[in-house]
Amino acid sequence: MKWTTPADLKAQVQKLWDRGLLLASLSGGELIFPRRLMLKCPDSRELSECFPEVRDWIAQLSAAAGPYRIEWRSVNHRVLGVNEIPSEIWIDTIEDAIGLIGKRRAAEQFATLVELTGERQPELVPWVAKRPLRVLGLAEDWPLLLAIVAWLLKHPRPAIYPRQIDLPGVHTKLIEGHRGVLAELLDLVLPEEAIDGTYTGVGGFCRRYGFLDKPSRVRFRVLDPNIRLLGVESDQDITLTQASFSSLELPVSKVFITENEINFLAFPDVPDAMVIFGAGYGFDNLAAVPWLKLKEIHYWGDIDTHGFAILNQLRGFFPHTTSFLMDRQTLLDHQPLWGVEAQPETGNLSRLNTEESILYDQLRRNHWGDRIRLEQERIGFDFLLDFLRRL
Repeated sequence: MKWTTPADLKAQVQKLWDRGLLLASLSGGELIFPRRLMLKCPDSRELSECFPEVRDWIAQLSAAAGPYRIEWRSVNHRVLGVNEIPSEIWIDTIEDAIGLIGKRRAAEQFATLVELTGERQPELVPWVAKRPLRVLGLAEDWPLLLAIVAWLLKHPRPAIYPRQIDLPGVHTKLIEGHRGVLAELLDLVLPEEAIDGTYTGVGGFCRRYGFLDKPSRVRFRVLDPNIRLLGVESDQDITLTQASFSSLELPVSKVFITENEINFLAFPDVPDAMVIFGAGYGFDNLAAVPWLKLKEIHYWGDIDTHGFAILNQLRGFFPHTTSFLMDRQTLLDHQPLWGVEAQPETGNLSRLNTEESILYDQLRRNHWGDRIRLEQERIGFDFLLDFLRRL
């Protein structure tokens, strides 16, 4: 029988909790009680044919009543006579609902967080009411997050590293781990002049609120033995801050970018050239280097949908970038080494050339098989040497 059981009633109230409605009502949100729950009852045929089961069903609902209230109706059956069966079930109060699903302790904890927020940052209480489960999940760190907000109100755009905030219990990992929620809170309380709106997202947190950010770095190797930046006879594997790299303007005409570290380290000598160790989708550290716009740029990534998506993004900064060893023939020549791409990119990529677009479409449409990919480190080194000779 598919009549509503006490477990079904509890599940209905649990859904209200999972949607945050119960906690929201504790912090000034919408009042949702008294609330009628959905109830599926026996019809007249079932009442007649399954009377023992109906009687057991009524007994189960009655035994579990307490958090919920049952309203009854009289049914006059031609065989069974007059019987009282449940017609509606109500939860009258938020306390009854929380008790039914065993969430009293969590609700008390949330009420404490609301009270604390009202005392320290009352303007954030509406935010708490809209995101109660999120706040409850942050319960352990919530007092520290409120302390950070209060500190920044007193010290707007502090021009220090987050590590230097002098608050007990506040450390770099705490701030880094909660940059998303901190940004939402700070946007609500800080004055407009304390926020640099040109920076957004987790990556722009420090600059948005006036903290010093650890500098971006660029790792590169000079491939021409006649060009030496270090005064020692060693491999010219160098890492510089983005600002220092930007000021170099190296005397090379060709720049290779590869995503694989071993390929970066093993890249052979090439006259008048350098190689940069790529950073996946992050090219901000290169975008602000003006002299790169004057160089030949050759990109080598995996032959998969994300490899072409990264190439597409790189061309947003350097439209003249060409790809190498990311073609159909290279893919087919290495068929025994194909792997599987976990979560392929499926969007349209507007900056690919015709050949790249065709290959990208074939990959995302599984032309050769399900989600195939060829990682760049699997490509034979002779293929790289042959490309460089032709270049």
